[in-house]
Amino acid sequence: MATQDLDGRIVVVTGGSRGIGRAACLALARHGAAVVVNYCGEADRDLDQPNAGQGVADAITEAGGRAVAHEADISDEASARGLVDRAVEEFGRIDILVNNAGICPSADFLEMPLELFDRVHAVNLRGAFVCSQQAARHLVRQGEGGRIITVSSVSALVGGSYQTPYCPTKSGLHSLMQSLAIVLGPHGVTCNTVGPGEVDTDMNRILPDYDEIAAQLAGRIPLGRIAQPEDIADPIVFLASDAARYLNGAFLLIDGGMFVNMQ
Repeated sequence: MATQDLDGRIVVVTGGSRGIGRAACLALARHGAAVVVNYCGEADRDLDQPNAGQGVADAITEAGGRAVAHEADISDEASARGLVDRAVEEFGRIDILVNNAGICPSADFLEMPLELFDRVHAVNLRGAFVCSQQAARHLVRQGEGGRIITVSSVSALVGGSYQTPYCPTKSGLHSLMQSLAIVLGPHGVTCNTVGPGEVDTDMNRILPDYDEIAAQLAGRIPLGRIAQPEDIADPIVFLASDAARYLNGAFLLIDGGMFVNMQ
């Protein structure tokens, strides 16, 4: 019987210092994986959490696991490739990549500068492309299969008036995983996407009226609450495990039923 045991697996998690990424790092480690915790120092400093990435790695090692923190802005191609290479240098191989890093600045479409559009795409979509490509090269060379799991969003399925640069990246991420599922499936590498709905994270809490927004959204969710990061992390563990061995090119919507409750 297949289990969610990840003992001996090596995982890279982009954007692993906070939110969904942090929860994913901790959950993957609890199931036995060694984790490379990626963080962007500039982003963490902006949120007054300059040591967040190292803190996640320390929490894993203090619990008896294996982890290293690695600073990289994945919008930079060389840094993104270096992040994946760090896993091989540190642990000898890579088995799983979790593309989680992302930004979601709100902007009025009519006034939005093109530089903002380019920045969101560089982090959310191009960064995932580069990390996936570099990870795939190692996985194919190793010849033992593997997993690429990408954190998209319910925003891949719906639009947002102040998310015109963000939503296209999230639909693009799923399209990327669908394409890679075809390319890498013959090598035993599965590529899947998770689509969180509203999640209680720092990225959302920067909004000054977030608590009011969250309460309104919770009223539309059949389960009666917005998600916590752990609600997304556990399905990521499942997709990383042998229990998900025949899932490939899938989009797993994790929104408490909000999307189907539109009427």
